[in-house]
Amino acid sequence: MFNKYSERKNKFMLNGRFAKKGYDWWWHTVPAVSEETGKPKVFFVEYFVVNPGLGKKEPVFGQLPKNQKKKIRPSYIMVNVGSWGEGGTAQLHRFFGWKEKGVKVKKGAPFYVKAGDCYCDEKVMRGSVHISAEDAAAHPEWMSDAGDMEWDIKIKPKVAWNVGFATAAPMRALKLLDMAWHSNGMLTKYTGTITFNGEKFKVATTDTSNGYQDKNWGRDFTSPWMWLSSSHLTDNKTGKQLKDTIFNIGGGRPSAMGIPVGRILLGCFYKDGKEYEFNFSKVWTLARSKYSFEELDDKVVWHARLSNRKYIMTAEIECEKENTTFWRLENPKGQKRMNHLWNSGCAHGDVVLYKKRRFRKDKVLADVHAVDVGVDYGEYDA
Repeated sequence: MFNKYSERKNKFMLNGRFAKKGYDWWWHTVPAVSEETGKPKVFFVEYFVVNPGLGKKEPVFGQLPKNQKKKIRPSYIMVNVGSWGEGGTAQLHRFFGWKEKGVKVKKGAPFYVKAGDCYCDEKVMRGSVHISAEDAAAHPEWMSDAGDMEWDIKIKPKVAWNVGFATAAPMRALKLLDMAWHSNGMLTKYTGTITFNGEKFKVATTDTSNGYQDKNWGRDFTSPWMWLSSSHLTDNKTGKQLKDTIFNIGGGRPSAMGIPVGRILLGCFYKDGKEYEFNFSKVWTLARSKYSFEELDDKVVWHARLSNRKYIMTAEIECEKENTTFWRLENPKGQKRMNHLWNSGCAHGDVVLYKKRRFRKDKVLADVHAVDVGVDYGEYDA
């Protein structure tokens, strides 16, 4: 069973070796509707922390030329918010120093992050980011667009994805994985309000279009880095929108203590309370995966196939380039090595889940069209 909510896996992870060479983040994808036009729009809110053991009163930016020259590693709390698609695509970054007055990240479970008027815990998140065009241009080390966003949101997880051994207590204690992943709410009910560049939105998660939350932590990012997920799914045969159903795929080339373990994906499909998982850490399931990514003239496309002893899941997802952004972030060493990390919440495509059958054609358990798909794909620059 993977639907296991865990406050311990959602807590702050940057102790021991990760205190000076580590990152941690809490990510939320939040669908909303414009109060003025009624049009839907998908937002994201992320609380990202790096190298607390090097913290100062002011944030330390790894991308500043003087810090690059001296190999000074970054140290800050970053609040990263924004949206994609029609009505504006933007990522807005606000930074805080670890020793700044009022800044606190709780070390135990349940977690909370508090910095200025920005706050997040297991049940609520709120805050504001305001970046002028002049400041964005003058501070490339912020890696930020210009814009404004405020949010006040309640969080209610519905379905978790606990990947098991890969993030179990021994693995967390030994800090073996360079990039670990846990989702306390791959189906999450959000309520509240968002104001984006002066336009007000009502948060609008439903049984057929939930929000999403997860967290990652470690010492570096995987390359390739791939992620696909959506709960806004329609049955391709009946045309019916599916309630409380989600697929979730992630991975790329995970590493343990800097040693890559191969091109591997984790994946799951949740439907009608039933769980289908493709998890290489559960070796007895004989999980296998393969994937590819292609850039075309006007869009980017993801292909994935995952299997285990009993089931197969395939995904063919695409996104128009105009609805994507290149994710901007630096690793704990202060390296910005992934400069073409495609990211969006507006992708779409088809996912099919099969049950294997010997001597007969595999049985289709689900054949769905997905919209509002959250996607990532990137590789380190050569």
